[in-house]
Amino acid sequence: AQLQASGGGLVQPGGSLRLSCAVPGFTLDDYAIGWFRQAPGKEREGVSCIKGSDGSTYYADSVKGRFTISRDNAKNTVYLQMNSLKSEDAAVYYCAATGDTYYSGSYLLRIPKVFPTWGQGTQVTVSS
Repeated sequence: AQLQASGGGLVQPGGSLRLSCAVPGFTLDDYAIGWFRQAPGKEREGVSCIKGSDGSTYYADSVKGRFTISRDNAKNTVYLQMNSLKSEDAAVYYCAATGDTYYSGSYLLRIPKVFPTWGQGTQVTVSS
């Protein structure tokens, strides 16, 4: 199954966007879904993830208090609500899935290779 990220676009600093990750063919209770981003010339970094049956959530320090991850099991979709966007949030955002939910959330965000299934990415541009 292929993940499908959408919702990116151009937004002014301080604005908001909501990204969606459609996860067809996955039972969200059995997987951790992560959001990662990659800016030009930089390494891919973990932004947030939501884990398995308890729905526990984790965030990079750089986005805590501004971003919120959530999921709709009925729609097989995971969302990333991004508020108070900054220029440094500009990147291509990817969602990814892993069945290795026994890892801690912080580990999952640090090690993208734990996620074997990725979406195509959606561009977020923050500019006035």
